[in-house]
Amino acid sequence: MSRLGDLIHLERTRRQMTLKQVAKLCSLSEKYLDEVEKGKRIIQDDQARRVLKRIGLEYQTEADFALDEIAASVDLHTVAPDLLKKEREQEVAVKPRPVAALPAEGGEKGGVWLDALRGVLREVPVYDAAWSVVDHRTIASAGGRIEGGPADKALYFMAPDDSMRGFRVMRGDLLLVVPAQSPIDGALMLLHWQNHYLVRQVKLSEGRLMLLSYDRELDALPVPLADVTCIGRCARLEIKL
Repeated sequence: MSRLGDLIHLERTRRQMTLKQVAKLCSLSEKYLDEVEKGKRIIQDDQARRVLKRIGLEYQTEADFALDEIAASVDLHTVAPDLLKKEREQEVAVKPRPVAALPAEGGEKGGVWLDALRGVLREVPVYDAAWSVVDHRTIASAGGRIEGGPADKALYFMAPDDSMRGFRVMRGDLLLVVPAQSPIDGALMLLHWQNHYLVRQVKLSEGRLMLLSYDRELDALPVPLADVTCIGRCARLEIKL
């Protein structure tokens, strides 16, 4: 979609309106509007403003259509709590909730951005070495994925000690982990071994797994591959200052 087409699509679907309804309301052809939403046809800013105004976006001002600055204008710290609360409510709902009434003229500002970001922001749990959730962090996903893995399976692991300092991982640092059921040669991985959760660099060697750590010096521990359970690949490091 184009940026303007995306905006029109978001507002139209949020208000439960069909292409036919909006096209008739704005004196446009249904085909033209569909192509605008899909990014196949360019729509001028003034015409887009008229369409959005006709479907009820009265509070949108001309200045708000500087679409190249839209992403930077959204305060994620402000909208994230509302987004996550709504997402959790939707996940535990047993029955579909009734569609809320359309906001009146001058209604709640920012609704379109909340809708746009609902499928982008994810609340990711933070686990400690005892495998207890000690915190949550908000992170953006793309297409339902984070660092190439399913967004709903991502997690953070808090480093319990300095055994990986040689790999720039210190106690209290957070490692973003994405699912991986098999060891990846040369990768930092979150593992379950001998009833412990730990992060190690792994090396494959003739049916064995070398677990590499580095506190004061490099240590390589060979273990049978069958004795280790791979939780995931460490894809990102957030250091503690």
